[in-house]
Amino acid sequence: MTPTALFNDIRFYCTANASDEMVMKYSRYFREGYDAYGLSLDQLEEKVLDILEHEETTFDLILKTSRLLVKSPKYEETSFAILLTKAFAKHFTPDIFNEIEKWFENGITNWAHADVISGELLIIFLKKKLVSLQAFENWRTADNKFQRRAVPVTLIKLLKTTEDFTPLFSFIEPLMMDTEREVQQGLGWFLREAWKLQPEAAEIFLTKWKDSAPRLIFQYATEKMTAEQKKRFKKGS
Repeated sequence: MTPTALFNDIRFYCTANASDEMVMKYSRYFREGYDAYGLSLDQLEEKVLDILEHEETTFDLILKTSRLLVKSPKYEETSFAILLTKAFAKHFTPDIFNEIEKWFENGITNWAHADVISGELLIIFLKKKLVSLQAFENWRTADNKFQRRAVPVTLIKLLKTTEDFTPLFSFIEPLMMDTEREVQQGLGWFLREAWKLQPEAAEIFLTKWKDSAPRLIFQYATEKMTAEQKKRFKKGS
């Protein structure tokens, strides 16, 4: 099977199972637009299993097909790239990290895909020490805002693997003045999770930025705090 043949097979499956009702149901979650077929997660997973059971399915085939899938504007086609690649996690290498990085250049255009890539794929490279935190250094200034968002979102699952959050806080600092809403939300999410684990360390960092960083970051970061606790992080307080 060739990458083009597998891509066409996936597209045929998506078209055959399309649902306008499902598209309407989920479109409200995507401010940037939601171009989708309307497949359910069960339908995606069923097709993924079918592909993986095929004797011609190799990781090389999946990687080459994924390059085609992530370029598609259709939501589910990129989702297939993520799910199929995850199935070969035990074969991940630094070169695969570089391959996934190219996805952001070629077609990651929404927060949902960025978050799944972060939490299901990118974190594997860090936990297995296939790459270091410095591999994400240039991501902080990437043109694609969803690639920048992926930095703090990936680090969320790293919080439970270390007692020292200082290096993680230092690493996200270049993003603290980012002007994009999606990046700010990702930062706030990371800081909220850090606060739940180590409130004192997180509050020191939040205090440092409370008078300069965008307020949306603090809206998310302080979401689980009491009203009294939130007051300490209002601008000018």
